[in-house]
Amino acid sequence: MQPVYALVLGAIQGLTEFLPVSSSGHLVILQHLFGMRSPELLFDVAVHLGTLGAVLMVFRSDVAGIARALKDAIFALLSGKRPAARLGDVTSSRRLRLLGLIAAGSIPTAAIGLGIHFAAGEVFASPLTAGLLLVVTGAFLTATRRAPGGRKGLDDIAWGDALWIGLVQGIAVFPGISRSGSTIAAALFLGIERDAAARFSFLLSIPSILGAALLVAGDLSHVPEGAARSALIGALVSAAVGYAALRMLVYIVNRGRLYVFAPYCWAVGALGVLLAWIE
Repeated sequence: MQPVYALVLGAIQGLTEFLPVSSSGHLVILQHLFGMRSPELLFDVAVHLGTLGAVLMVFRSDVAGIARALKDAIFALLSGKRPAARLGDVTSSRRLRLLGLIAAGSIPTAAIGLGIHFAAGEVFASPLTAGLLLVVTGAFLTATRRAPGGRKGLDDIAWGDALWIGLVQGIAVFPGISRSGSTIAAALFLGIERDAAARFSFLLSIPSILGAALLVAGDLSHVPEGAARSALIGALVSAAVGYAALRMLVYIVNRGRLYVFAPYCWAVGALGVLLAWIE
């Protein structure tokens, strides 16, 4: 893969992975529009890890807090003592509960993702499917204008809420359904406040992105010559662009303007339908 091609694909991945416009839908449509081939497997793994790095950087405080609370809990179990009070028992228990919510939400995501991964067919390469589902994503985003004012903070998310959001994230494996857009929209309609909706959506994306990278890596049998350089470029670019896109999206969500991405989704969706019609 040429370095310029790796740079462009890494930037596209970084932008579309976090902005609510569906990275997989864009890939399907771009492949048909420009005759682009699917990225090499190593490159695919690398850009996923790059976007994972962007999430870890933006939400490093939440991730570090969860990691410390988990470490204290493990230490307490092994030593037979009460959890360490470095963060305070209340803070530690809240962060452990958040970890539990992320784990609970990941269950339906993993079940749907694995099932579809092994049963995937030509529908996943269809610009018609991607186009129509991008229209659906645009409708989800527009609907957030009517979402009730959320009062649930991150500590108030219920187990049922986590399962519903995880289910929506699993459905987003279909090209054209935006993971970030659909999960944040679902959280808003469950009465979760904007900042908490965005934070939980992207914390929940961590095991999802890592799992997707591992699934792709499982099919990696050999590394083509020169692929490592392209993979490194893609990872670095997707991480940098993804970081900027993620910060921008959180800003937009906190101002209740997630719907501004709907017209773009409809335009790209219409392009996908048009491509399918003229083939």
